[in-house]
Amino acid sequence: MMPNMNPKQMKKLMKKAGIKTKELPVNEIIFTFDDKKWEFIEPQVTEIDMMGQKSFQVVGTFVEKELGFPEEDIKMVAEKAGVSEEEAKKALKESGGDIAEAILNLSRGE
Repeated sequence: MMPNMNPKQMKKLMKKAGIKTKELPVNEIIFTFDDKKWEFIEPQVTEIDMMGQKSFQVVGTFVEKELGFPEEDIKMVAEKAGVSEEEAKKALKESGGDIAEAILNLSRGE
């Protein structure tokens, strides 16, 4: 926000510039990455419409969680391919969680 400008003035200025904002009643947002996810709890979400182009501003607290694979999947891949559990995890990640593909790739030395 610009210094020395109250929210009402800011809203008026944005409206003049053709920028519309709207608060959205969102309960939870989850951003999922390759190896983790962020879960926003009680986020404040603002929709910003600037000349037909919409964007969203998210403000709030989030919890970061690591994405993983079930322990039994890791053990099965490690056992069947004859590799360590760490190598099995890596192969599962590369195969998108596909157990058969992970075992095949490890067996071929990929």
